[in-house]
Formats: sequence, C-alpha cells, structure tokens
Amino acid sequence: MRVLVFLLLLCMPLALNAQGAATLVADTVELNADEQLVATGNVEVLFDGSRLTASQIIFDRPSDTLQIIGPIVIQAADGTIFTADRATLDPRLENGILQGARIVLEQQLQVASNQIDRREGRYSQLYKTTATSCRVCGTQAPLWEIRAEQVIHDTQEKQLYFSNATLRVRGVPVLWLPRMRLPDPSLDRSSGLLIPTQSNTTQLGFGIKLPYFFTLGDHRDLTVTPYVSQETTTIELRYRQAFANGDLTVEAAVSDDTLLPEARSYLFAEGRFDLANAYQLIFDIETVSDPAYLVDYGYSDKDRLDSSVQLLRVTDRALLNARLTNYESLRDDEADASLPPIIADLSYESSYDPAFGGLLRYGASFDVAYRYSTVDGDAGRDVSRIGANGAWSDSWILPYGVVADVQTALRTDIYMINDDVAFAEDDLRVTPSMGGTLRWPLGRVSTTGATHLLEPTVSFSWADAYGGTPPNEDSLRTELDRANLFAISRYAGEDRIETGVQAAAGVTWTRLGAGGFNSTLTFGRVFRQEEQEGFTNTSGLNGKNSDFLIAGQLIAPSGFLFDTRSLWNGVEDPTVVDSRIAWRNDRVTLGANYVWLGPDAEEDRFETISEWTVDAGFVINDAWNLDVNARYDLAEDRPVRTGATLQWRNECVTVDVSASRRFASSSTVEPTTTFGISGSIGSFSTGRATGGLATGCGN
Repeated sequence: MRVLVFLLLLCMPLALNAQGAATLVADTVELNADEQLVATGNVEVLFDGSRLTASQIIFDRPSDTLQIIGPIVIQAADGTIFTADRATLDPRLENGILQGARIVLEQQLQVASNQIDRREGRYSQLYKTTATSCRVCGTQAPLWEIRAEQVIHDTQEKQLYFSNATLRVRGVPVLWLPRMRLPDPSLDRSSGLLIPTQSNTTQLGFGIKLPYFFTLGDHRDLTVTPYVSQETTTIELRYRQAFANGDLTVEAAVSDDTLLPEARSYLFAEGRFDLANAYQLIFDIETVSDPAYLVDYGYSDKDRLDSSVQLLRVTDRALLNARLTNYESLRDDEADASLPPIIADLSYESSYDPAFGGLLRYGASFDVAYRYSTVDGDAGRDVSRIGANGAWSDSWILPYGVVADVQTALRTDIYMINDDVAFAEDDLRVTPSMGGTLRWPLGRVSTTGATHLLEPTVSFSWADAYGGTPPNEDSLRTELDRANLFAISRYAGEDRIETGVQAAAGVTWTRLGAGGFNSTLTFGRVFRQEEQEGFTNTSGLNGKNSDFLIAGQLIAPSGFLFDTRSLWNGVEDPTVVDSRIAWRNDRVTLGANYVWLGPDAEEDRFETISEWTVDAGFVINDAWNLDVNARYDLAEDRPVRTGATLQWRNECVTVDVSASRRFASSSTVEPTTTFGISGSIGSFSTGRATGGLATGCGN
C-alpha cells in the first residue's frame, strides 16, 4: 500500500529553510534506529519544481544525505533530466554524486557519463563523457558524438565546457580540441562561433566563411565573419541594437580581391525609432564602392541605391511625412544626374467631418528635386514645389440600391526651376477638379450556396490646370490597374494631372463559393475628351481612350491561386500581361509569374520583355527538402537566373547543398555560378530547436 508522508522539519530541515516543503511518496516508508528514513518501492520525491523517482531512497538525518538506488530519474525545475544507476545527494538535490548517469537538456542533447558530481545546484561535472543529440541505438555509434575526458555544465550561464574533446562521425574521430565551449540548447544568445559556410563561385573561387557572434549585453550584438577564398580576403560585419523605442541594424563588408585593384566595400544601415507624440524616425543608408560589388559577393541585386531619413506621424485624422532621399544608380546606361540624386519632400494631410456632411480633407506639401550638375536641361535641372490642396467628398445610397460618390477638390502649386531655360524660373498652377461615381451592386445566392455580386460602375470627372506646365519629375511611370480605374487623375505624382472631361466604365463580378472557391473578374476602360501628355505607350493610358483593362483572381480552398492583370489596345494587341499562378499543399509549393511588356522607348525599353519566373518547394519526405527557382527571358531565349537548394535533416544534423547561376547581360557584372554547402549539428545552435525525422533503430 502506498503511503503519503509530508516531510517538513523531521526529514528535510534544509528544504524548510529554502521556503519549500518536500513531498515523498513510496510503497513503504519506515524510520529505523539509526535515524534513517527508508522509502522503498516506486519512490517519488517532489521539491521546489524538481521531481525524483527511484526504487529506493535512504535519508540519513545525521549526515543530511540521500542514498538513492536506481533506476533514478531526476527532472529539474529548469527542464534538465538526469538519469543514473546510483546516487548520493543532499535533500535539495543540488550537491552529490550520480554514478552511471545521463543528462538530457531541453529534450534535445543527451550527455552520458560514468559519474556526475553536482555542486551548489549550479554545476554538474561529468567524467568520461559522450554527448550527442542523435538517437542512440544499443552499441551502434550515433551519427555524431563528442567524447570528452571531462565536461562541466554551468546551469546558470547555460554553457558546456569540454576538456580533451573529440568529434566523431559514426565512431570515426574527425576533430580533436583540447578545450571547447558550447551553449546548451536552452540558451537564446551566447558569444561564440556560428555555423561555418562554404561557397564556390566562378568569380571568387572556393571560399569559407567563419562567423563569430559577440553578445554585447542584453540588447546589442556583433557578428564578424572572415571570408577567405582563392580570390578574396573579406571581413563581413553585422551590428544590431535594440532600444527601448526602436532598433538599429548595420551590415557592412570590406574586401581585397583580384577582381579590382582597389579595396571594395559596402555599408547598409537601417533604423526605426518611436518618438514622442506618435512621431517615428526612420532612416536607411546604402553605399557601395563599385557597381558590381553587391552582385559579385551575393549581398544584394539592387541596381539603384537609396539612402533616406524620414520623420513620420500617423494619427486617425492626420498624416505628417518629412523625408530626404539620396539616389545612386549602379546601372550601366544611367547617370545619377538623370534620377535626380537628391529628393526632399514634406507633406501634411488632415481631415474632419464638417457640419454640413461629408468628409473634408486638406493638406500642404513641399518638394525639392536637386541635381549636382549645373548644365542646362534635364541633366542639371533643379525643381522646387510648394503646394496646398483641399477636397470634399460624400456618398449616398439612391433608390434601387445605387451608390453615389461625389468629390470636388482644389489644388495650388508654385514651382521654382533652375538650370533649364525651357521652363520659367517661377510658375503658379491652380488645378480645380470634380467628379462623381455611380455603383450598382447586384447580388444573388445560387441554389448551390454561392454568393454572386455584380457591380457595374461608371464615373465622370472634370479637371483643368490654370498657369504654366512644370517639368515632369515624379509622374513618369504610371499604369492602368483596378486601383486607379475610377480615379480623377491617374498620374503617380503631383507634377501632372489629367485635365478635361473624362469618364470611366467598368464592371466587377465576384463569386464567393460555399466551399471557399472564390473568384473575381474586372473589366473597364477610360474615355477622355482630350489626349493626355506624359503617359507612355505601355501604360495603357496614352491616347484619348485607354486600353481595355481585364483583371481577375481565382482562389480555391485546395491551395490554388491565379491572379492576372492585362491591358489590351485591341482584340489581338496586348500591351501588358502580368500573371501569377500558385498552388500549395502540405508537401508541395509551386509558383510561377509571367510578365509581358511591349517595347516602349519612353521607358528606355526598346525590345519586348517576355519572362517566366518559377519557384517551387518540395518536401520529399520527413528528411529531404528541395527548393528550386528559375527566371527565363522568352524574348531573348536565354535564362536569367537559376538556383536549387537540397536539404537533408534529421533530429541531430542539418545539411544544405545549394547551386545557383546568374546570367548577366551587363558589362559591369559578370555571369556567376555559385555552389555552397553548410551544415549544423543539432542542439548547439543557440535558440534553435532540433527537428526533422528521428532516425530509427533497426535490427
């Protein structure tokens, strides 16, 4: 018969001093003449979050020790599990000796030892030790293991210190180290060597990266990565710091290679900080020594760098945005002066509900586009603009469910222009506009439970510009889509506005299936009184009447997605086609994008663009994963980029093998093939849990 005994002062006085009571459960409990408490049969001790089970426990009160006969299992409060054959411990399970012992950390890393000495409840000293996160099958050697003469586990610092350690793979020694320190699996951050990676590129040859991570307190860290290959010696840096009101990240590298005679480098930094009164400070810094450096080393594919600092405040009724941006082009056929390189803008918008109804919006803005050059014309022109605007809008539901929206607005801009005699130095432009939209939502529910919504829509608008025509700095790239089909002006910026009388007509059909099979289809076109300037041939908006817009989306509960947008100048004359198709389930992820753009000299595109981009992921089984991607230029009949990554993973090892090829057409950037391999052993990467298929123990 099991007996429950609460041992307060009689058996465990130290437990009482620790402000905790120990609980002993056993089949039989007796107190002998030698002041020994003997518990036998299914013994269990609970104390301060720790749990011990054994076949027999003898508590010797004069020596204040526990003699424990196994099999012994101790589950500590921090999740650590000890198993042993025999043990001598104090009643608090903090000091003593365990023989034939094993420690399991975070249910990931198991450490077996002939003997474990427990000290101060913090240190465990192990002798003749084997550590692994792989499943151990009898006498068969695990996939990997570390054997050491001595291991000290510091549970407070969460570190493992190995002496005379040897790394073995399937029992074969591959690396010996006299001293080694590794984090235990429960540690989130720790200074030390991170997972090395290997790469082999046609540009830089075979190389090794050895990242070292420094914890600079609880809120900062630095990663230093030496990268050495046949063609380069590089130091990569990453610095991160978390503040009470924001964060900062800096990434940089310096290289001495055989590709260029001078040193090469880059620096990317970004930060975001919350200030008082809902303000945010956001900044982004990007700089590089030469146009090809980022691509040669695989740091980024950007062909334009933008460094900016921004002050932003967003509330329910107001928006304040102040930003300064510097652009740097890395393209062969583009000079910084044509961008322009420096853009400054300041804008404020607010709204409120007037007593007479509707919504009243007003705002002001200031923009500067500055070029370093002082030559006359586009390459040297500097433009400043200061403007103010106000708009009123309202909506009503008319008979038969027709929804009417009305808007009227007035905008005033003053332009100041330097270094371009084609425009007046000072110019004033006043732009009034008004418009209205009628929508008639028609809905029905079919016998299958699907909901159908048909929404024909027409809009009418008028706008005009009184004053001069400023240079177009911010409205160069605009395309017709579902979002701007019924807008009064579809230009992307403030320098241009659609004038005259215009109308837009369209219809949207939406089906919401009872089983989650949903679809949407939109058809529309814009009609104008007069042709507009500034729209390119492939924008879909040039001429009096726009191209036909056809856009749709199909979503299936099985994971299928199809999304498309196309512009048509005629029945057989597409201008733009942009589509994506995707499908996914638990084991397969497939996605493909197709883009077709006709030639357009105004967008510096003299040939047709027709490209496929494909990305796919396959979970082959519980151990193998394959990811592939490719980009192919159909117009040029050549690949642009291909890549594949194969991963094998079980409960204790992860190995990634990758290969990629970039087919460059630039004279600055050379085609590059890259091979890489990286791996990690489970349980020794801070903050990373092991996973994957647990290998079985076969006969």
